[in-house]
Amino acid sequence: MAIDKVRCGWASNPPFPEYATYHDEEWGVPVHDDRVLFEFLTLEGAQAGLSWATILRKRPYYRQAFADFDPAAVARFTAKREARLLADPGIVRNRLKVASTISNAKAVLAAQDEFGSLDAYLWQLAGGEPRLNRWRSMGEVPARTPVSDAMSKALQKRGFRFVGSTICYAFMQAVGMVNDHTTDCFRHPRRA
Repeated sequence: MAIDKVRCGWASNPPFPEYATYHDEEWGVPVHDDRVLFEFLTLEGAQAGLSWATILRKRPYYRQAFADFDPAAVARFTAKREARLLADPGIVRNRLKVASTISNAKAVLAAQDEFGSLDAYLWQLAGGEPRLNRWRSMGEVPARTPVSDAMSKALQKRGFRFVGSTICYAFMQAVGMVNDHTTDCFRHPRRA
């Protein structure tokens, strides 16, 4: 008889297979690729007011709609392209969220120019290395921290939008700046 893996509470009863795959293979794994970092900034901002399941299902459409998250390509999107995006049922058709992705691409390019990469900039905001937490349940996991508060302020100062502290903390979890797998989860490093 096969024994099911113990996962974090939010992924323990996945609504579709890709949800569990995301938890098992991506969430909490350190990311150092600028395109993937831009992708998660976009997706976490798009999630505001929605479920992660909704966004995860739309992820392939986001990649197609936003040039596989190439910030240079997205920064060149015109008003006509933005209007087409607002008619695309594959993504969240919220004018502010779509516009923020385009303006955030420009802010990504500015950060790359100044710091060499988006990776270098964001990881220094998060302390430079992953933080391993030891939460016993998802109820212990904060929605924001002083680090995500500071990241949010720094990003907003550079012109990023849809980067409030809660969004920044979810982003930090997604890209492995913090590892918030619960201690009973098979992905927690003490178990892996």
